[in-house]
Amino acid sequence: MDLSELLAKKQGIICDMDGVIYHGNRLLPGVREFLEWIRKTDKSFLFLTNSSERTPRELREKLARLGLDVGLEHFYTSALATAAFLSSQHPGGTAYVIGGNGLINALYEAGFAMNDVNPDYVVVGETLSYTYDTITQAINLVEKGARLIGTNPDLTGPGERGIVPATGAIISPIELATGRRAYFVGKPNPLMMRQGLKRLGCRREDAIIVGDRMDTDIVAGIESEIDTILVLTGVTSLEEISRFPYRPRFVLGGVADMPTGQIIDQIPVAEGSGTA
Repeated sequence: MDLSELLAKKQGIICDMDGVIYHGNRLLPGVREFLEWIRKTDKSFLFLTNSSERTPRELREKLARLGLDVGLEHFYTSALATAAFLSSQHPGGTAYVIGGNGLINALYEAGFAMNDVNPDYVVVGETLSYTYDTITQAINLVEKGARLIGTNPDLTGPGERGIVPATGAIISPIELATGRRAYFVGKPNPLMMRQGLKRLGCRREDAIIVGDRMDTDIVAGIESEIDTILVLTGVTSLEEISRFPYRPRFVLGGVADMPTGQIIDQIPVAEGSGTA
């Protein structure tokens, strides 16, 4: 089955943002046409991003500045997934947070209070404002018993000037100093994927995930049994795919190629042997 045939059968698209839709404040080629195609074909879509720094409203406003009109219902972040998880584990808990507005707001809305003395959790996400002092404070709180949570395991992300550090890199000094391993809620955690499908309103067989990372987006789709598309506009290059023990269903140059069905590579799948 070629890409065009497969997409015709899909009802929903789960799409990453960084490296797929934009780099920093630069919109990637073909994104407008991609969204027009989604709307024209009447498919559901959800931007499912591991970035925790911004709120859905801030993400919507960012896309608006780039010339795209997308409703709030189309955004779900690792910050929201983390807040939902912690609320289910410890309703009304407290947290020491190293992260941006998106993470702090999500935790407040989930009923959490900020605490830098004896929190239940130390929660880490992307931020430009972490310092030696905040990392040291987090280490001391984890040593005292706070549980360590990361919004997502990404070590890096794509920026306008190249690769930038992400949560996995920011949290690693805390892990190394304390000997404690963080629990990550974002992709590829199936918790976030199930939430994404619920918000998308379709079954896994009727969805496809589009991302730029083999170690989060693509493995998340594979482990959740959702068909996968890797685009080469972000972190993973074509040469790097072979380093992983799994492959995406399709490899595209970018989302601009989805409406045309133009692919770079694909896994041949026998009828009835894989996902729909």
